[in-house]
Amino acid sequence: MKTTQKWVIGVDEAGRGPLAGPVAVGVALVPQGFDWDLLPGVGDSKKVSPKKREEIFKQTQKLQKQGALSYDVVLTPAKTIDTIGIVPSIHKAMAEALVNIHRSGLCNAEDVLVLLDGGLKAPSEYTRQETIIKGDSKEKVIGLASIMAKVTRDQYMEKVSKSAEFLAYNFAVHKGYGTKTHREHIVKNGLSTEHRKSFCRNLQK
Repeated sequence: MKTTQKWVIGVDEAGRGPLAGPVAVGVALVPQGFDWDLLPGVGDSKKVSPKKREEIFKQTQKLQKQGALSYDVVLTPAKTIDTIGIVPSIHKAMAEALVNIHRSGLCNAEDVLVLLDGGLKAPSEYTRQETIIKGDSKEKVIGLASIMAKVTRDQYMEKVSKSAEFLAYNFAVHKGYGTKTHREHIVKNGLSTEHRKSFCRNLQK
């Protein structure tokens, strides 16, 4: 995509639909002409293997330390999702992630092109923005944002799964998504503090 802007931001979310756990919004900032050979395999996180996602995640962290790019991921917890809804929770996380990424000092809102996946829209101060259907497959910077969001969220679910409170739900396997086994665990054990009650009404005792 041709643009006169010096920097490009990609935005995507992970975890919109699960029954448990936070929703994650990833924001990736790269310079115009970024060498994507430094991050081979970047694309839609759903189409990239878990092993490859981890490799890209670690390499992105290295590149951020080197100043080659910047990224941020914000998690909005289940309690907030139940309180304000999933769409406002995504917007809240996006706004926070964009603020965090600008702390790098690399760019200002008016100096950057923002590319967003699906139905996402950046705050109005980002005058140059474009929402792209299936953007995580079409624009690598959106794909990178999706991978960073997905890996961060998965790591969170794997971490909490080790807590005694959540052992019965096996979060490390299904990451909070509504699999048959997860639904059976909810019916048997009830809802935990990581569950989105508003998503589980038909499963509550």
